[in-house]
Amino acid sequence: MAPRNFGTQITALVVDDNVLNRKIHQKLLESAGVRNQEGVANGKEAVEIHCHGRRFDLILMDMDMPVMNGLEATKELRSMGIGSMIVGVSSRCTETEIRKFMESGLNDYHEKPLNSAKLNSILDKMNPSFTS
Repeated sequence: MAPRNFGTQITALVVDDNVLNRKIHQKLLESAGVRNQEGVANGKEAVEIHCHGRRFDLILMDMDMPVMNGLEATKELRSMGIGSMIVGVSSRCTETEIRKFMESGLNDYHEKPLNSAKLNSILDKMNPSFTS
């Protein structure tokens, strides 16, 4: 299934310490027409980029990262008033870990790797009026 093209109205930030995962997710977002699919290597960088005034419609957040993990970063972003859709994307899959991650302020969670179907599901939740 190919990703739908949602045009250039959505901006995204990919937060993952694995360079290959970042590039894969950025390429997937790009193929869906999402602009500014920037990437950072940890939660602290995600918080800092927002402190410098950058805003994104969608944040793809890994759970396990050095410096500041996804749970801490999500809590910090929410405490800063960031209302972006934050989607946890992790290889962790126990119910307890997913629940803790969701409770940190996530809007959604998907197990790695993301694919076109999962991305379409995320983008549909952001704006159900988008059509294929």
